[in-house]
Amino acid sequence: MAKKLTLVTGGAGLIGSQIIEDLNHNGNTDILVVDHLGTTEKWKNLQRNFFQDYFEKDKFESLLDSNNSLLNEISEIYHLGACSATTEKDATYLIQNNFHYTKKLAEFAVSKNIPFLYASSAATYGEGEFGYNDKAPIENLKPLNMYGYSKQLFDLYAKKMGIADKLVGLKYFNVFGYGEAHKGEMRSLVLKGYEQIRDTGKLKLFKSYKPEYKDGEQKRDFLYVKDASKISIYLLSERKYGLYNIGRGIAETWNDLANAMFAAMGKPVNVEYVEMPESLKGKYQYYTCAEMEKINQTGYPFGYTNLRDSVAEYVRLLLEETT
Repeated sequence: MAKKLTLVTGGAGLIGSQIIEDLNHNGNTDILVVDHLGTTEKWKNLQRNFFQDYFEKDKFESLLDSNNSLLNEISEIYHLGACSATTEKDATYLIQNNFHYTKKLAEFAVSKNIPFLYASSAATYGEGEFGYNDKAPIENLKPLNMYGYSKQLFDLYAKKMGIADKLVGLKYFNVFGYGEAHKGEMRSLVLKGYEQIRDTGKLKLFKSYKPEYKDGEQKRDFLYVKDASKISIYLLSERKYGLYNIGRGIAETWNDLANAMFAAMGKPVNVEYVEMPESLKGKYQYYTCAEMEKINQTGYPFGYTNLRDSVAEYVRLLLEETT
């Protein structure tokens, strides 16, 4: 039987569901979705998409372990499934979900010569003391939290085992967009802030505890989920193997984001700077910005949506939910 199925793990998540939507727009509905829906509202992300079949993660792992014949139909893999909570403290859980599961899938893909894309993270860069260069050696990186370390472990494993040049690894920076409502405290500030501004007319931002950064002037490389999806599909479909930063290469402040949100909602800017939880103070990134030379050299042709336009579109979609 000819291979035809696209496997998308984490297919009900923010990036995964957008990738499926874009694959649908490209005429592909031969998609196998894997996720863990649990009691969240994540299932709603599947409603807008078309696919052949769905498996819970545990069931799919059993298919992998038994070498089920369905696996012979897989032609490419987008592995977005993981625990994405940067505040998760259960290291055993993170190792199992973010490291061992990725190892198992990658080894399967390499053994069958199946194109494989996986989600690493900008969290692997820690405080950025070694920069944000995806061409630099990864061995010295020191993530600030266990989530980042669980992602770093697989990057290191792939390099050590000599398979990194047979995979597409993506260090996503601050991705936001429609389809993240299920993420609880890990939702982007755009969604949290939309609710705050809608309900109170005010947005809360963390104070700064470093003198070189004023309150709200901490910086992030914000990336719209539609752009994250386009980049992901391009790199895998064009077989551009390697480990890449996925951002815009532009660092903007939380105040910039706040201004974009108030503008999108047609309300006057009203920001309150609040204390950061003690549990975050030593694990908080004050600056992230993707160095983009490596991905630019692949010939990626589509460009990126600026912050104000992406926030405006996202807010419009949120408003449409309530009308």
